[in-house]
Amino acid sequence: MNKLLSLLAISLSLSVGAAYAADAPAAPAAKSAQQSKMATCNQDAGDKKGDERKAFMKECLSAKPVAAGKTASPKQLAQQEKMKACNKDAGDKALKGAERKKFMSACLKG
Repeated sequence: MNKLLSLLAISLSLSVGAAYAADAPAAPAAKSAQQSKMATCNQDAGDKKGDERKAFMKECLSAKPVAAGKTASPKQLAQQEKMKACNKDAGDKALKGAERKKFMSACLKG
């Protein structure tokens, strides 16, 4: 009789445990390419704020990834460097809104 009660108690606890495990949330799915890109851009944005962060995130998220095995062209690298330099200059001058947009346009053209 004791064995029967022990066996019953064990099976009951196992069934409750199995039911709880079925209700547990599934492991998170792997990040999509867009989610990974967003995470990377967020890290790269660092402590940028306001319009500067908005402009950076827009540029970062709209950038096309370089295909595996390929390298960026010298023109692409030059444009990226120019963008970084102009962005830094605009940030150093604390430009905002239309004034920043005008500065960035002129900087990137010249």
